[in-house]
Amino acid sequence: MTAPTGEVYRIDWLPGTDVLHGTCHCGREHTSQDPIEMWEWMLAHPRGHVVDDAQGADA
Repeated sequence: MTAPTGEVYRIDWLPGTDVLHGTCHCGREHTSQDPIEMWEWMLAHPRGHVVDDAQGADA
């Protein structure tokens, strides 16, 4: 068993839409309609955030 990291990941569903709003433990935010893509973005920290910055797709 691994020790807890204390990192908090949060994903909120935006009511009335199919949009998920995620907040990484580092404070970066991202939106997606695909829950799998959202978790992949979060768990790729910080590599996933760098890709979003290069594409300008980070919300």
